[in-house]
Amino acid sequence: MDNATSLLVQYARYHRDPRNIATHYVGIPLIVFAIGVLLARVQFTIVNTTVSLDAAAYLLAALWYLRQGQRTITLATLAAISVLLVLAHPLGGAPLATWLSVGVGSFVVGWVFQFVGHFWEGRKPAFVDDLRGLLVGPMFVVAEVWFTLGGGKPLYDHIVQQAGPITRRTPRKTQGA
Repeated sequence: MDNATSLLVQYARYHRDPRNIATHYVGIPLIVFAIGVLLARVQFTIVNTTVSLDAAAYLLAALWYLRQGQRTITLATLAAISVLLVLAHPLGGAPLATWLSVGVGSFVVGWVFQFVGHFWEGRKPAFVDDLRGLLVGPMFVVAEVWFTLGGGKPLYDHIVQQAGPITRRTPRKTQGA
């Protein structure tokens, strides 16, 4: 089993409620977009070439993803992140108020979606136990979209076997309630 599969199983254990998964379809892309907006403003020069911090971060993330295996999901994840960064990059040069409001606003709204989903799930976010979860999140969303479109059945079956089925959770009652 490759590392990407292990990471997806580990991440999926925190995401078995369909409402939580649905919030990730919105929250994670917003967070990735926001990071792209915020990092695009920082630029530096290397050997007469201007490089923005969003591009440098993408390169480092791409190297990490490519080492995980699961080429289909890895390449699709990099493509999805690329689209978000292409949309985000021009905002790095926007007026300060626009740059901050779009960048910080998208970041905050994205995390609100994440935390609402985890409230419904009744579980903490995966990154609390393993910071790699911050990188696995986009890969998880891409995998879930792929599964929804009918692809990756063997991988989906393996994840369900290891992490359990996707079922709507009911909130636990607290003592005295």
